[in-house]
Amino acid sequence: MTAIQTIPLRTTDGRDSSLGDYAGSVLLVVNTASKCGLTPQYEGLEKLYRAYNDRGLVVLGFPANNFLQQEPGTDVEIATFCSTTYDVTFPMFAKISVAGADRHPLYAALTAAEPRAESPNGNAMRERLASRNIPIHPEPEVLWNFEKFLINRHGEITGRFSPDTPPDDPALIASIERALGDR
Repeated sequence: MTAIQTIPLRTTDGRDSSLGDYAGSVLLVVNTASKCGLTPQYEGLEKLYRAYNDRGLVVLGFPANNFLQQEPGTDVEIATFCSTTYDVTFPMFAKISVAGADRHPLYAALTAAEPRAESPNGNAMRERLASRNIPIHPEPEVLWNFEKFLINRHGEITGRFSPDTPPDDPALIASIERALGDR
């Protein structure tokens, strides 16, 4: 088991967990928020999960309130919102911090292993946020809600995708396909 797979986590219903619970699967780790312009990505993430889960993909949602307080709810409220609004069935975890001084050890490990995110639009999202005077964390910190990290079956981080990468983006799908084919 890799070090990242042993980091303690908690699910939205309060159970202890870790990425090790999903050893042997390809993981798409996503920091989420319920009140963000990107929140509709839940729908695409669920489609990905349903399309590839039988081949070994597990989408893992990590609610975070780091960006303009766009995830203010409790774990129960978040889980209810996800299931009733977007029919989310993929695993959701307790709210954590994904950036800044109180960043969860999982996100410290993810950003250290993969310091730059691929983006279908270059730096457009970073520039858009900056032009609106929205405070952003410098790289390698997570830029915004719905940033995606891909972890292969061996527990290795193999990709990082910017928040504005939709779940059906061809580069993301190709990376998932490659990871699923890697035994």
